[in-house]
Amino acid sequence: MKRIDSVNNQFIKDLYKLRLKKHRDEAKKFLIEGYHLVAEAAGSGLLETVLICDSKDEIKDVENVLVTEAIIDKLAPARSPQKIIGVCRYLPEHQIAGERFLLLDGISDPGNLGTLIRAALGFGIDCVIASPDTVDIYNDKALRASQGAIFKIKITQEELIPAIARLNESGVPIYGTAPKGGVPLRTVPVKQKYALALGNESRGVRAEIAALCEQDITIETQTSLESLNVAVAGSIIMYHLSRKESSD
Repeated sequence: MKRIDSVNNQFIKDLYKLRLKKHRDEAKKFLIEGYHLVAEAAGSGLLETVLICDSKDEIKDVENVLVTEAIIDKLAPARSPQKIIGVCRYLPEHQIAGERFLLLDGISDPGNLGTLIRAALGFGIDCVIASPDTVDIYNDKALRASQGAIFKIKITQEELIPAIARLNESGVPIYGTAPKGGVPLRTVPVKQKYALALGNESRGVRAEIAALCEQDITIETQTSLESLNVAVAGSIIMYHLSRKESSD
């Protein structure tokens, strides 16, 4: 097993650059931290290299590098990281396929993005389609919030208007979301096919995207509450639309 002791080693310096999006995009690689994420990545086949402080943490079928805790601390954004770092290839490019879709229009908070990806996996979404201005899916906070769901669901990043056009051609209805004035969620029937559009945390779904939606969905809440967090609202709607007792 290869061993590296210096934080100034060129291999470590190159990995450190992956903390920035432009270098991730150039290398088509990203870093993950923690035993759970590394295990999920290993199961997906995207894990290339693992940096460990103890040989007992060796992962089969990938390159293992024994490093110091100082190197782990340098590479991991967390203040008190677990003593394992994974180096992964970018997710494969996916074509839009399936029956249930999550459309993300300019989601800017990486925690919200990761939570929505996690919820999408839990509630039967086949493919997540993120607009180009949605926050980077390889952002460390997004990866941690996804809890490994990123390795188990199809994710593509592309312009939403042509994506919606292709979904319409396949007979997939598009639902928008609105804090007020939409169809109450409890009255929306379960659908075998659907796409749910969620918008930016401050501006919501863009007008040009909203115009392409069959109808807006509103989650009824107490009047004293202005709106729900987008990840909370999206999770509630996906749960409702995933229920088994279809009324279609």
